[in-house]
Amino acid sequence: MQTLRNFIGGASVDAASGATLPVVNPATGAAYATSPASGPEDVDRAMTAAASAFETWGSTTPKERQEALLRIAQALEDRAEEFVRAECDNTGKPIGLTAEEELPPAVDELRFFAGAARVLEGRSAGEYLADHTSWIRREPIGVVAQVTPWNYPLMMAIWKVAPALAAGNTIVLKPSDTTPASTVLLAELAAEFLPPGVLNVVCGDRDTGRALIEHPTPQLVAITGSVRAGTEVAGTAAAGLKRVHLELGGKAPVVVFDDADIASAAEAIATAGYFNAGQDCTAATRVLVAEGAYDDLVAALAEQARSTRTGMPDDPDVLYGALNNPDQLARVAGMVDRLPDHATIEAGGGRASVAGGEGGYFFEPTVVSGLRQDDEISQTEVFGPVITVQRFADEAEALRSANGVQYGLSSSVWTTDHARALRMSNKLDFGVVWINTHIPFVSEMPHGGFKSSGYGKDLSMYGLEDYTRIKHVMSYTGE
Repeated sequence: MQTLRNFIGGASVDAASGATLPVVNPATGAAYATSPASGPEDVDRAMTAAASAFETWGSTTPKERQEALLRIAQALEDRAEEFVRAECDNTGKPIGLTAEEELPPAVDELRFFAGAARVLEGRSAGEYLADHTSWIRREPIGVVAQVTPWNYPLMMAIWKVAPALAAGNTIVLKPSDTTPASTVLLAELAAEFLPPGVLNVVCGDRDTGRALIEHPTPQLVAITGSVRAGTEVAGTAAAGLKRVHLELGGKAPVVVFDDADIASAAEAIATAGYFNAGQDCTAATRVLVAEGAYDDLVAALAEQARSTRTGMPDDPDVLYGALNNPDQLARVAGMVDRLPDHATIEAGGGRASVAGGEGGYFFEPTVVSGLRQDDEISQTEVFGPVITVQRFADEAEALRSANGVQYGLSSSVWTTDHARALRMSNKLDFGVVWINTHIPFVSEMPHGGFKSSGYGKDLSMYGLEDYTRIKHVMSYTGE
């Protein structure tokens, strides 16, 4: 049984209470490690370490921060196999796909923010008042508290850590209680290149996260998680007037017009819907299709589902692995079980049988047609490998249905009509709009949502700016 520990002040330490939580491999349903069940004393210790480290780290030059991030990126790339194995043991993800699709972007994001650290911009200094010169300082915020989810533990940790470090902040990060392994490993690796206390990781459950947010030290709280979690974080942080950065749930509309290439669209949608078992807030799982293409797209999606495989991490032919935990499996199954009578399960619909994974949390690739706008599964994030399909009559109805949810994170439009694509991209109320594709990300472009999907941006220079504060300095220059 592996023992994971907190990483505080440059050292691996147990929780003060000695209490632990089991860490389960979702592909088997068996515990393979323990992690600390941290309490307020552990959070306070981490905050003290981060505050002390900020006294020097906050004054480092952009060049020094860049060099540290570049070294972390190189070390991560050099130890890719070790990190992929840790991630897959903890999440049940396919090993090959994780190595190809998750590790390289994570390395790239570290390198992007290493460069971005040296190109922060501000307004031009100048004399905006006679005999006075003004300029802008963009400064680190100080200590930031971060909470990351279980769907992409390593990648989401890097999305949070890289811009915060690049801006000169110090960090106390809490990973999900079900997936702490790769985040702890990242902190241990980063400690080879960062001063003690700059990056601290405290493991634990919701109570640990609450203690993190309630602590008086951090001036910014950043979380990727559910709408429920984001609402709680925002409410708790408000008591201390802390800034909040929220990347929350999604219900991405995939709007397919009848002039789209149906076969290509179905293949791309299935990949973007089932990747990571649909456990992605941008997953292509809510398909809206024009009347004229409806039957063809439903048939094509059903065929894609039947040819998509789920299975164990070491199986090279699977697209996705297990759901993260038994509660998530029950949630996904429950939403399918509660489908209305007018819905039709075209493929899948139940728990998947996987050789070697009899205790794992696997669910079949599923397609459900005949959905209506007010159905539970049309309005609520499933976070599982379930693609739903509903029809629309015209562009106006497509927009009403697409925007008619509480979420506003991501969306896509599938059409060969360029003018229509631009009209839709203008009117879709989502932070990301893809045209004839769905789910690619690049480090240079921002990711973040509207409405209940939160506020603040990950990735890009906008993400870096979120971890800074603006100071106006004015000097009297008269005689």
